[in-house]
Amino acid sequence: MPINPKVVGRSTEPLTFEYGWRDTVLYALGIGARADELDYLYEGRGPKVFPTFAVIPAFQANILAMADIGGNLVTLVHGGQTIRLARPIPPAGKLRTVATVAGIYDLVKMAQAIVTTRTTDDRGELLFETDFSIIYRGEGGFGGERPPETTKASPPQREPDFRHEETTAETQALLYRLSGDINPLHADPAIGRMAGFGRPILHGLCTYGHVGRAVVKSLCGGDGNKLRSLSAQFRKPVFPGETLVTEGWTIEPGKVVLRCTVKERNEQVITGSLAELVV
Repeated sequence: MPINPKVVGRSTEPLTFEYGWRDTVLYALGIGARADELDYLYEGRGPKVFPTFAVIPAFQANILAMADIGGNLVTLVHGGQTIRLARPIPPAGKLRTVATVAGIYDLVKMAQAIVTTRTTDDRGELLFETDFSIIYRGEGGFGGERPPETTKASPPQREPDFRHEETTAETQALLYRLSGDINPLHADPAIGRMAGFGRPILHGLCTYGHVGRAVVKSLCGGDGNKLRSLSAQFRKPVFPGETLVTEGWTIEPGKVVLRCTVKERNEQVITGSLAELVV
């Protein structure tokens, strides 16, 4: 089914997401949380919730919006992700999410769709918003609009203010998929080979979660409530077992440019990333 630009502006019906502390702990483990982050792993301490958990309640609403967009799912890649937190995410609750197709753009050789989501708690109060950037390879050239110009977050020409290095587990993708994204590309070696990667790859949102954790550990004293927003562009796949190196540069109070590199290949896998912190 071809991409349908006419669905721009269309919203889904509210989608309910009910969760408990086991779900937030499973997510924390899925993005690599270790024993020294016990506040996020033990119900006796809440537990606290990593702010990047926002992508989990929003995920299925995004999928519903993508069904309206159409396009060949085989060509699809996750191009970028943004979260914006209005308040800390509670360890349990019943949330409602509405997704909206904010834009569909023609990149000539590719197409880009932007899906925004808005999630509220059981009192109807805003909890967080997300933006999913979806790229459809080979589906451009339909005469659509070009995407709007955006300011790119680029590291300054100096040493980073922090550097966080962490090796992902061989089972990282298998663990992360239990939070909701069960695409076999992240589990089945045959699918990984068919897709041209040679083996299963890590979810982009898992790498995104690792970057968010690195910011929380390195700049927020372990307090995820200090991370208000995080945007990132996905550039290269990551394979479970590889080492992620996250670096950050504070460009002004509360704003940090980030970059994530796979150490073994010296390849940048997340760029154009900006975190906004409570100051």
